[in-house]
Amino acid sequence: MGCLVSTPVDNGGKRRTPQDIGEVSVYVPGLRIPKSVDFYQSLGSHLSRNLVQLLTALRTRIAVLAGEGVPTVKRLTRKSATQHGGSTLTDLQQALEDYLPVLLGLVKEENHLMHKVQFVWVNQEDEAEETTISNAWYEVLSVLHMMAMALLLQANIMLLPKTSADGVQSKVSEECRRASVDVFLKAAGFLDYAVQHVLPKFPAELRRELPVDLQDGVLQALCLQALGKAADIQLGMAIDSSKATLAVKRRLACEMVKYWEQAQENLVNIPLMNGWGEKHRQYVKWKYVEAKAAAYYFHGLILDEGKSHGMAAAALQVAVESLEESKKFSEAFDTTPPLSRNPPLWGTTKYISEKIPKDASAKVRINRDLYFQDKTTESAPALPDFALALKPDEYQLPSMHSCWNEEKTDRSRLEANQPKGTR
Repeated sequence: MGCLVSTPVDNGGKRRTPQDIGEVSVYVPGLRIPKSVDFYQSLGSHLSRNLVQLLTALRTRIAVLAGEGVPTVKRLTRKSATQHGGSTLTDLQQALEDYLPVLLGLVKEENHLMHKVQFVWVNQEDEAEETTISNAWYEVLSVLHMMAMALLLQANIMLLPKTSADGVQSKVSEECRRASVDVFLKAAGFLDYAVQHVLPKFPAELRRELPVDLQDGVLQALCLQALGKAADIQLGMAIDSSKATLAVKRRLACEMVKYWEQAQENLVNIPLMNGWGEKHRQYVKWKYVEAKAAAYYFHGLILDEGKSHGMAAAALQVAVESLEESKKFSEAFDTTPPLSRNPPLWGTTKYISEKIPKDASAKVRINRDLYFQDKTTESAPALPDFALALKPDEYQLPSMHSCWNEEKTDRSRLEANQPKGTR
């Protein structure tokens, strides 16, 4: 089944929470870090020296790139900004993709190596400092999780406003916004595959003992967050487009609400104990209420156009209240350790921050008499229920690395050359 060992926080592990993670557009609850594993001791009598060396080198490279402690968003942002296409995150993603096909040889049943190695990872959201499990699927799950987190960190960098050539206005280019949607869907694909196809590989008892970072609810919440952010970017582009109708904007905003609401529901029963985890919960609350403000704003405008003035006033009042509530959650998120800052407002957030206080408040005042005359509209109208359009990218694990075929061939040749009595 796989031996599990969880090391408590007070056992002197290496988890470190930075005091400040800088500007955050996309929140990532830290990176889980792989700790050193002695493949020679575990696999030396089962595999060739070359294959053991390859596994060791590939895993060590991941640990080095991710950092021996907890890399902060701020530090990765500075490094990643120095070389386009050659960043730390790009290198980390490549290292993970190089390691995975070789790692998959350990989960192949005919190799009988599934439980030979005790894999150790430092957690971020779990109360336990680190978790050791002698099950190769745990390593696969941890790798897929890190691949998704690296992409979300990359998206954060892409979506931090850059100062324009005139040095006055900070903005995110349309190119970065469009590219970020692809990044979000790819990250969601890794997480969705982990939930649908890797978690079921674990026996029920071991699955319950996985660290919080890798629990079903957290993985699903992260997947939904990625989809919610992708919808947010699409809404921002629709807002900037003269061709996008109010109906299109409302649909995108309503879909955002559903993504963030589902993400919040997935975290309800998860014991997010430390700073990273509590900050994660605050982020999801904030984005859910912000999405609700946008959805009720556009819904109210459409109701007003349709002469349903009382219902429009009720919807717009919810938008006003939700916007104020989202600002409080934003402040709570930023002040929850590790500290963070909001980048200059842009996209959907900037639009609703300007429009709701001005347009919605004015329409509420104008329609207030109609609102109170019609007692059926005392409560806010329900938002339309649209089917969710964005889905995670389809992902499949890569084929097992060819080195395993060579390993099998070499072993067969060696056995064939042995005297019959020694086989």
